[in-house]
Amino acid sequence: MLLRTLTELNGTSGVEKEIRQALRQEIEPFVDSIMIDKIGNLIVQKNRSEQGPKIMLAAHMDEVALMITDLTADGLLKFHPVGGIDSRILVSKPVKINSLVGVIGAKAIHLQKPQERQQALKIDQLYIDIGAKTKEEAEKQVKLGDYAYFLTKTEPLGEGYLKGKAFDDRVGCYVLSEIFKKDYSLNLVGAYTVQEEVGLRGAKVAAYHVQPDFAIVLEGTIAADMIHLEEHEWVTELGKGPALSIMDHTTLYNPKLIEQVAQLAKNNEIPLQFRRGNSGGNDAGKIHLSREGIPTIAISVPCRYIHSTASIISEDDVKNTISLIDLILHSIPENFTF
Repeated sequence: MLLRTLTELNGTSGVEKEIRQALRQEIEPFVDSIMIDKIGNLIVQKNRSEQGPKIMLAAHMDEVALMITDLTADGLLKFHPVGGIDSRILVSKPVKINSLVGVIGAKAIHLQKPQERQQALKIDQLYIDIGAKTKEEAEKQVKLGDYAYFLTKTEPLGEGYLKGKAFDDRVGCYVLSEIFKKDYSLNLVGAYTVQEEVGLRGAKVAAYHVQPDFAIVLEGTIAADMIHLEEHEWVTELGKGPALSIMDHTTLYNPKLIEQVAQLAKNNEIPLQFRRGNSGGNDAGKIHLSREGIPTIAISVPCRYIHSTASIISEDDVKNTISLIDLILHSIPENFTF
């Protein structure tokens, strides 16, 4: 299964090579041209033509991870997050560094003072233990700048759910790939972008190069449908369909485009929810500002426990996201304008 393969591969911002290679191998038989730009974006195209609008679908390849920043005298590894990671979820988690397995450690609770136990541990209080006894021993296996990735298998959870890492945004890469296996009478460009988690960098380069007339960003987004939160704080819910963004930290989406997507979904009985929240951002933040401006929408798969060691998504949400994107593309330009 492509989605499982993509999520279990490792590739944070700037080192997306493994993901790029897997996607290239998967999608090459279905596209007319394929290229890698200077920043590392994988750009694919179908039905290249000077006639009609150029449509770009974008999904980012990178995931959050930990960069090794220091090796201590006793052989422990200090690190810094690449992308947004909550330090509270890290203690005792297994990670993989190159071919090594390590464990994120901290001072044992038995040794903490009462006031320490009441405070969440910060990044600088954590370390990765690889079983080395000295700095010299650790240096034989790890160097500064190496990355540590969460060690998580993708597997079914309950009925109709998947548990795994990096659904943000390997699920978007999966949706993009499945769409490009279909046939459309459109000038269609796919951009698997890099470095989204550290500032939407790849999307800026891709949009400037491609110059699309319309862009669809495919993402994994926050699902916070949990009992200790009020419903208005949920942002999205698992199993309620793809999430359409109205606004976020980097983009205020065009109401006309939002209305058209919502109406298409309603008319074709595809479940759709609105992303109820304006925190965070995605590649749309750079794409819609490129050159003279590009009409852009963001459609996301809800993801519970995003940016953590193990997230959860609904398989139905993934299928309905593919169906909705397929419907939009088949509706251009007769029933969907931008």
